[in-house]
Amino acid sequence: MGGPSLIRVGRSSASSRGRLRQDRSHGAGYRRRVNRTPPPELFTWEFATDPYPAYAWLREHSPVHRTTLPSGVEAWLVTRYADARQALADSRLSKNPAHHAKDAQGKSKTGIPGERSANLMTHLLNIDPPDHTRLRRLVSKAFTPRTIAAFGPRVQELADRLIDDFAEKGEADLIHDFAFPLPIYAICDLLGVPEEDQDDFRDWAGMMIRHGGGPRGGVARSVKKIRAYLAELIHRKRENPGDDLISALIRASDHGEHLTENEAAAMCFVILFAGFETTINLIGNSAHAFFRNPSQRAMFQSAVEREDERLLDTAIEELLRFDGPVELATWRYATEPLDIGGTQIREGDPVLVVLAAADRDPARFPEPDSLDLSRRDNQHLGYGHGIHYCLGAPLARLEGRIALETLFRRLPDVQLAVEPGDLRWRGGLIMRGLRTLPVEFTAAASNA
Repeated sequence: MGGPSLIRVGRSSASSRGRLRQDRSHGAGYRRRVNRTPPPELFTWEFATDPYPAYAWLREHSPVHRTTLPSGVEAWLVTRYADARQALADSRLSKNPAHHAKDAQGKSKTGIPGERSANLMTHLLNIDPPDHTRLRRLVSKAFTPRTIAAFGPRVQELADRLIDDFAEKGEADLIHDFAFPLPIYAICDLLGVPEEDQDDFRDWAGMMIRHGGGPRGGVARSVKKIRAYLAELIHRKRENPGDDLISALIRASDHGEHLTENEAAAMCFVILFAGFETTINLIGNSAHAFFRNPSQRAMFQSAVEREDERLLDTAIEELLRFDGPVELATWRYATEPLDIGGTQIREGDPVLVVLAAADRDPARFPEPDSLDLSRRDNQHLGYGHGIHYCLGAPLARLEGRIALETLFRRLPDVQLAVEPGDLRWRGGLIMRGLRTLPVEFTAAASNA
């Protein structure tokens, strides 16, 4: 997920230029004029700040778009909701990097830094059925709805404790002081990492967040430290199991089959990395959306006061749709020639489904660029679709909802402390999140 570089997207694969033509993916009644204006710049700092106008252009003029990424890899971007949903469920699009035509080594492209060098490739983001089916079934036995629901009080305790640490100051960085530590400590607790080791995890995770997937020595060292620690912790849990996710993963079996030690370590790593970064972004992006949409913020705060469960549930779904934590789904590779939205994809071509673009598609969502917490028909793709739908989505929703409710209940007048244009977003392909989110509020006494 290294920082973006200034590039201009390649020409659209659409063959018809400067004339009206029928768009098959939007039905017989849909016709559009192919714009002669040049396509927008992608993967710039300006794009990272607000990618949605560029995605609107792509949806309209080049919905399945071939481009060169900052890494130099050519890939297809799928931007319309119907095409995205189809692609996410298409078994001909493999998650295994070995299918990349120009990547015989099968290099990792999940967005998780250092996983190959640390021997952490065997996880749900990199494999297809039948291996994926077996592994997901085993992990699901440990990652149950009951386990997640029972974790709510601990998340609430963490949220209150973190706010206690800055409530009396009247200012904070919501990313550094709240959105980042909450999920890392929560996931450490869930996995069964002893409290005395959790600050080490926070440091290692911080290194990965700051530097992403770039070839920086600090990232590789952090990943290897996490890998070594997880291997040792799994060994200890085999000898002395507890009431935690690692112990549950070790116990999980399917027809007598168990996770191997490497599979267990890889799954713990992906739960740690994917789980905490998505939740950081969900909290930060949602708070930012509320600061920019005061009427919807007022509706949310009123729902918190009334304990309106229905509205609070729909609010989280709308926040995930409006500016979700995952911008693009992880990489897929065509295992045979196929058609997406009328565009021919060659065998071996990489395909990136742009969740952020699909979830703003006006063909699926009325007034898609408006935040509407009361939106009902909201089958967004924020956590994917199909067999690779995010297994940790219920945990992220739980953490995000508790964090936001606690923040706006305890600090009701919290506001941005800088101009919106001064905020900086982290560059990268897969995730979408703020680097910092400075806020100010009326100083309040802690609950301690």
